[in-house]
Parts: sequence; C-alpha cells; structure tokens
Amino acid sequence: MTSSVSPSDHVAPKAALSDAQYAASRHTVWLSAAAIVTDQVGRVLLVNPTYREDDRWLLPGGAAEPGEHPLDAIARILRETDLASASPISPPQCKPSQGDSMNSLVLMSDPRVAAIPVRECQEPLVDVRDHSFRVDPRKQDPLGAFAHVREGVLARLEHARSLLPAGTDLLFIEGYRPLSLQQRYFTEYRDELGAAHPGWTAEQLHQAASRYVSPPEIAPHSAGAAVDVTLVDQDGHELDLGTRVNASPEESEGACFTHAPNLSDHARHHRTLLLSAMENAGFTNYGTEFWHFSVADRYDALMRQEPHARYGPIELP
Repeated sequence: MTSSVSPSDHVAPKAALSDAQYAASRHTVWLSAAAIVTDQVGRVLLVNPTYREDDRWLLPGGAAEPGEHPLDAIARILRETDLASASPISPPQCKPSQGDSMNSLVLMSDPRVAAIPVRECQEPLVDVRDHSFRVDPRKQDPLGAFAHVREGVLARLEHARSLLPAGTDLLFIEGYRPLSLQQRYFTEYRDELGAAHPGWTAEQLHQAASRYVSPPEIAPHSAGAAVDVTLVDQDGHELDLGTRVNASPEESEGACFTHAPNLSDHARHHRTLLLSAMENAGFTNYGTEFWHFSVADRYDALMRQEPHARYGPIELP
C-alpha cells in the first residue's frame, strides 16, 4: 500500500514574525512633496541638500509627515529651507543657434502663438522714465505711451541693466504700443510687401509681414509685454550692433535677424552682450529682430512651453 505525501508536508513551518519584524519586511512608501520656486525674474531656484554627498542641486522638497497633506508639507519644507543660499538657473528657451536656418524661426503669425490662452494678471502699466532709464525719443507719442511697460517687465529691465559690463547701458526705445498703432504699422508694412511682390497670396503677405511687425491680435507691444532696446556707451552713444534698430529684413539684408551671419565680430560681440543680459533677466528675444524682447506674452509662453500667457492686450489709463 502506497501513501501519498504532499511536498508541503516536508516544509518546516515558519516562525511567526513580531510586529516590528513584519513591518521591517514590507516595502515602505513615503509621501513626499517638492516645489518650483522662482525669483523675481522667473529663474528657478535650486537647493543643495546637506545630506547628499554628490553635490547635486535639487528642487526644494522632502517627505511629508504621517497624515500631513502634501500642500501643508511643502509649505513647512519651504519654511525650513534656506532659500537665501539657493542657486538660480535660467529657464530653457527655444532659440535658434547661429547655424540654424532663418526659416526655422517661429514667427508671430504661427498659429501656435495665437493658440496660447491669456490669463490676464491685471498688472498695471508703468512709465520707465520715472526709473532713471535712458529713453530714446524716436518713438515718442503725445501721450507718452511708448515709454510704458508692465510692472514685471520694468523689474526685468532693471535686472538686465545690472548684468551689463561697466560702461555699457540699455537704451530704451519703445514699450507699449496702442492696438490702433500696431494695426497701422502691420497694414503699412504688409501693403509695402504687396506692392513689391504682386504675385504673393494674402497668406504669404501676412506671414512675411509678421517677420518684422507682429499681427495686431497677438502683438506683445500692445500687451505692454515687449520692449525694443539696444546698447549705448557711458556717454549715451549707440554701440554698433550690425544694423539700426527697426531696420526691416529688406533694408538690412537680413542683418536685423538676431543670429544673422553677415555681422562683424564687433557687432556680434555687442549683440551677445545684449542677448545675454536680457535673456538672463527673463526675456525672450524675437529672432527676426535683435532689439525686440518680451516676457509673459503669448510668444514668450510658447517659447517656454508655458500653458498660458499672463499679459494680454491692455489700454493705457
């Protein structure tokens, strides 16, 4: 007579685990929270945690305490974090390199720009002439609209000035532009192109015109979000940046493009100074105009892959 024995009959029974041993044998899950903190010009602040040995910089954050909501946790962690010793990094921007084709630039007429929604932050317009800026009168209008920008734009301009080398300063040329004036500029340039190229379609004319003048419906100047600036020496004389400010692509033979190849070393050096200071202060350059910079408008939001713009069309009080 044979008997059937189950393999489990030969397995020694396991000793019961204590509560502490059982807890130690299980995977541990921690709820943690982190935050993106920016300074006044939009640069992300990173912290160097003292418990790391690899000198790695991280977003401020950490583990939540038992029963603590993640929002409460990050608020507590930020209070405990020494942000004074944080290091700022500039957000990445989509900008062409010198070797890129001019055709790779994102124009203001690109449908992706108009598709960016605006969540107006209601920041007021302020006059840069009240803040010791060098202001050129070439775009002056009876109401002084040209010298106005949003408060946040002014703060970034002040920061950009501080980043320039000694003996070099910003020359402010134009900021806010009423929508009616923007419409006139765009229409005049589009008609000028139409006269020179009678065979072009309306779409071709619209796209070509937007290289030099923003379409009114999305114009950063009419949102108080854009500035036209160049560099001057300590005596107020304009530096050579390759072509005059507001030169069209036709007039300048393309030298108005920020990364145009037909520049002298001297002009390219000055452009690099301007571009570096403005971008490190949080601005986005429009690649067809070395002098044009904007922030928090639809174009800037697209370049930074932001979900919405903070500045939309605004009227001067």
